[in-house]
Amino acid sequence: MLKILVADDHPLFRDAIISVIREHHADVYTAEADDLPAALTALLPSEDALKRMEDWDLLLLDLNMPGMDGLNGLIQVRNALPELAVIMVSAEIERQTILQAMNFGAAGYIPKSSSRAQMADAIEKVLAGNVYVPADILRQTTAPNTVPSAATPHIQQEALQSLTRKQLQVLARMTRGESNKQIANHLNIAETTVKTHVSAILRQLGAQNRVQAILAAKQLDFTPYLRPQ
Repeated sequence: MLKILVADDHPLFRDAIISVIREHHADVYTAEADDLPAALTALLPSEDALKRMEDWDLLLLDLNMPGMDGLNGLIQVRNALPELAVIMVSAEIERQTILQAMNFGAAGYIPKSSSRAQMADAIEKVLAGNVYVPADILRQTTAPNTVPSAATPHIQQEALQSLTRKQLQVLARMTRGESNKQIANHLNIAETTVKTHVSAILRQLGAQNRVQAILAAKQLDFTPYLRPQ
């Protein structure tokens, strides 16, 4: 049984996202919290750290509910439960806020303006071990005066040239926000093979995680590297 905590101070939004979850999962336990202290109490019912990390599969965490203090609330959760998958939810859609949340350990970010289908897609991707960043956010270019995050590596041409053709195809689809399963279906390869390629891509690009690789490669033109041989 899946165990998901929805932490948000707006009852209507909690009801809506729980409805989305139950539409796609019959065997699921959901709980609610309306501020960060209540969420932490639910997440940390005992002193047995290993047990409590196994208790919950996913936390949906409102960025601006009471007690959060912005992304400091996410940091508190990540410090207490580093293995727990966390999706941030917020009405904020500033690109920098979303990227900071991902750099601080969120596995996904759902704008509250998202459709039910988009919310469901985000939840499914994170539960499958992938990350979710809204596609329209990924497509945005960085503002001229924005300083790139130090956590986002810069990709050198040599690093791209070190990737195999298949790895480049995988990376190109990663930048479109596709999950491992979707990439496997499009490229007609096994999902385990995609995972192997992703690990190799992260290593070659010097990225610590999938999000960093996606952000670093998003503005690249893959056409010269993917021309028919």
